[in-house]
Amino acid sequence: MSKGKKSIFITEDGTNLAFTFVLVTSLFLLWGVCNGMIDVMDKHFQEELHLTKAQSAWVQFAHYLGYFLMSLPAGWLSIKLGYKGGIITGLCLVAVGGFWFIPATSIAAFWAFLVGVCVIASGLTFLETVANPYTTVLGSKRYAATRINLAQSFNGIGWIFGPIIGSIYFYAKDESGRSTGSQTLYIPYVAVAVVVLVLAVIFYFSRVPDIRAEDDYHLDDSAAGKTEMSSHSIWKHPHFVLAVAAQFLYVAAQAGIFSFFINYMTAEVPPIPHSWSDGMASLASNAGALQGWLGGWFETAASGAVALSSKGASNLASLGFVCFLIGRFSGAAILKRYSAHKVLGLYGLLNVAMTLIVFLKLGWVSVICVFLSYFFMSIMFPTIFALGIFGLGARAKKASAYIVMAIMGGALLPKLMGYVADKYDMSRGFIVPMFCFAFVAFYGFNWTRFSKSDGLNAPGVAGAEQSAAAKA
Repeated sequence: MSKGKKSIFITEDGTNLAFTFVLVTSLFLLWGVCNGMIDVMDKHFQEELHLTKAQSAWVQFAHYLGYFLMSLPAGWLSIKLGYKGGIITGLCLVAVGGFWFIPATSIAAFWAFLVGVCVIASGLTFLETVANPYTTVLGSKRYAATRINLAQSFNGIGWIFGPIIGSIYFYAKDESGRSTGSQTLYIPYVAVAVVVLVLAVIFYFSRVPDIRAEDDYHLDDSAAGKTEMSSHSIWKHPHFVLAVAAQFLYVAAQAGIFSFFINYMTAEVPPIPHSWSDGMASLASNAGALQGWLGGWFETAASGAVALSSKGASNLASLGFVCFLIGRFSGAAILKRYSAHKVLGLYGLLNVAMTLIVFLKLGWVSVICVFLSYFFMSIMFPTIFALGIFGLGARAKKASAYIVMAIMGGALLPKLMGYVADKYDMSRGFIVPMFCFAFVAFYGFNWTRFSKSDGLNAPGVAGAEQSAAAKA
């Protein structure tokens, strides 16, 4: 490993935290799998329970309600118990939620599954509240945004496998073609529960140092007023307050696009040439291992045209997450060279364009833009996070809790997107995330004004003030 790469995980006092970073990164992979399964669950309940798109969005509501309810308790406990205690608590909660799916399958009611979704999300809240800010201090301050984006790249890997797992167990059929998804839905969640218990034991016996973030705004000073910018309240810092708003709207856009991806692909994709489906069927029949996976990708619509099936669209969602993952890894490299706030602003603006093209229903061009939106969403969550907690010192944990609470946007806005889709069509529903991305772009391009800093790689607020004075 080169010296430059090693420095990413080496603190100012020379401590190498690469192993700790790898351990924490496993959590990002875990909640990526869980979130990926959630994102293909909507269509399952639409088909099994005959729900509208707006009604099926209760899945997202339950998921993000868990984040909303537990974000502040998670922030408080992470302060009291430290990073390790917060992580172990979260893992245990995820295990409880995973095992709950066993009785939920017997109850076989929509509310029972929603309870399990909410409890798992409550546990993931602890993990996200702790792990996101923790990655920013596991090495040089200069590479804070790079580290959090690199860790979130593994979250993207989990998101690739989530839809594949969901397609196997949520859209399973017996030999007669009847759906058996309701009977097998619990299996992947029980597997998650077992894995997180093993992780909890590993974390218990591992070294997870409690490191304090740098206090650029002097929030930890005993006496206020050391500088004109000093304030002991995180709410008096616009770069944090607007990060909460930006995260709310970003997650709203992400949740809407992810959760209605299958609906879009099964309803809005132009008619598929018969040669495509015949080619896939031929490939499946000639490759026994692929037959079960590829065989059910297509179905004949009422009009007689060939269309993607729900199972095919669910598997195709993994391609979207491949785009997402490529964006994460490439974003981590880009953020080492360019200012995080400028990259965020540019990606937000490009996603405004992508969603507008989807809204305009331009055939295959719009379909391609759905996948490109995954790419440009990739760096948004971790970059907003890093920009929002910049310079907040020990209060970064508390600020982190509020930014995680903003994930509640994923519970509310998808219902609006589903309502628009029910009233018009799925393409028109993309008008909702378009406005969300516009605000993210606004935040990114104006972050230096809100934070009074030149950037995450700048020497801090004091350095920015001195720079401004020199320019004057």
